[in-house]
Formats: sequence, C-alpha cells, structure tokens
Amino acid sequence: MADLKIVLSDPKTGKAYNVEATGGIAGALIGKKIGQQISGDAIGFAGYKIELTGATDRTGIPARSDLPGAGKRRLLLSESVGFHDKYDGERRRKTIRCSEITSDFVQINAKVVEYGEKSLEQYFAPEPAETAEAAAE
Repeated sequence: MADLKIVLSDPKTGKAYNVEATGGIAGALIGKKIGQQISGDAIGFAGYKIELTGATDRTGIPARSDLPGAGKRRLLLSESVGFHDKYDGERRRKTIRCSEITSDFVQINAKVVEYGEKSLEQYFAPEPAETAEAAAE
C-alpha cells in the first residue's frame, strides 16, 4: 500500500499541518482527483470537508487538475502549474502528472473547506505525556 504525506492547510489561521497517511487512509485517497472535495472522516478529521488542491509524485513532478487520467504527459507549457518562465513568452516541454491520485504520489496538498466541532490545533496538540517527558529532560 502507498504511504502518503498530506499537507493540510487551514485558511482561517494560515497554518499548514503534516499528516502521515498509511494503509486504509492512503487507500481512501487513491482514485480521487485534484480539485475534488472529500470528507475529513476518511483521514481522521470528523466533520471536516477537505479539498484536494495539488500533489507531487516521488520524483517531484507536480499534478495538474485540468489533465484527466492517471499517468504522465509531456506538455508544452507557458506560465502554469509545473513551469515558471524565465523570460516573457517562454514555452517549454515539461512532464506533468494527471489529476487522478495513484500509488506513485508521495505528497498531497489539501485545504479545509468546512470545519468540524474540534479545531485542527486540538488534533495536532502534543499529548500531555509527551510534554511531561520533555520537561523532565
């Protein structure tokens, strides 16, 4: 099964949180598309609605939401996702991933669209036992 890193952005606070997705959580994301909204319950955030905003595969190739399918394509690009021109009017052929998430991806970018009862800071707060151990050292 694929192991994924989810970078979850909170538009209210401007913070981003890293979530390790393994096993069933990663399996719930396989087959979804960039730009699609999913339930936060799938990755452990009850009541949240999350939008997938981007992704990167293991070689660093970004995914585009407007490219259907699950493979790679070589496109002639000018000023877009996956290419930033160095001079005005520059175009270059670049390899880009399609929008469907597969097991080749390692990072998925997402943002919160609807919030649940519990705040994200409560999910990511350190456990009380961990802070007591750190204070003892």
